[in-house]
Amino acid sequence: MKDYMIRVLTKNKQIRALALRSTKMVDKAQKMHKTTPVASAALGRALSAVAMMNVLEKEVKKTSLKIISDGPIDRIIVEANSKNEVRGFVGNPNLDIFINDLNKLDVKKAVGEGELYVKKVYGLKDPYESKVNLVSGEIGEDLTYYFTMSEQIPSSVGLGVLIDKDYSVKAAGGFILQLLPETPEVTIKKLEENLNNITSVSNLIEEGKSPEELLDIVLEGFPYEIKKISETKYKCNCSKKRGIEILNTLNEQEIKETLFEEGYLEVTCHFCNKKYKYDEQYIKKHLEREWS
Repeated sequence: MKDYMIRVLTKNKQIRALALRSTKMVDKAQKMHKTTPVASAALGRALSAVAMMNVLEKEVKKTSLKIISDGPIDRIIVEANSKNEVRGFVGNPNLDIFINDLNKLDVKKAVGEGELYVKKVYGLKDPYESKVNLVSGEIGEDLTYYFTMSEQIPSSVGLGVLIDKDYSVKAAGGFILQLLPETPEVTIKKLEENLNNITSVSNLIEEGKSPEELLDIVLEGFPYEIKKISETKYKCNCSKKRGIEILNTLNEQEIKETLFEEGYLEVTCHFCNKKYKYDEQYIKKHLEREWS
């Protein structure tokens, strides 16, 4: 089954929502970064979230989500572009397996305390940037807080990743619900009842539930109209030419010393672990400054 997401609007114009199945996308990230289960769960939640966030507003071309924390995972950095391609990485992909009191992977312990940063890039408008403190480290709860406090939109974010015994990803996905202005209290109460009936997003996806069926549960009692269906995938857009940007941050002496000792410079992309080698001829041709 392909990974895809849907964006909907309830017919009463009170709720907009997204739902996503991202199993293949998150599994590719796991294999690419060789993440252990807790790191896979954290990275997968963030990848699912940023994929949905990037289609919440039509004008957004790129969305970046960054979590910097004091937990053993260190950091989570993910981004999505206008082609619905996502990529990301965690600071520590080799985390120990933490289990919480509910016998589930303890993402909260892995993340710890810190800050969540969001950046949205528009076409002609200036980028939007915001930062909030983490409230739990569970990522879904942190994004719920972010939307409510930073964007002033009452929201609910549910994210899930289910890991198999061989460390592969069995199921992944999530949803975002947002209340539109002047939504009545009766709608809010019904939504809360619906959300209380959701025990595990990843288990529902493992059972074969589609994004539409996931929203049928979350939005029970609220008929909706599908506004957009988008396939999504993990894809890194790095290249040898883009890697030269990293070399531009080094001084000329550092570059020359490395060339003398190794014969080349090597740059590794954090998002896909692809390595690029640069010899002196290539560097002289593409470096964005004079080479003496």
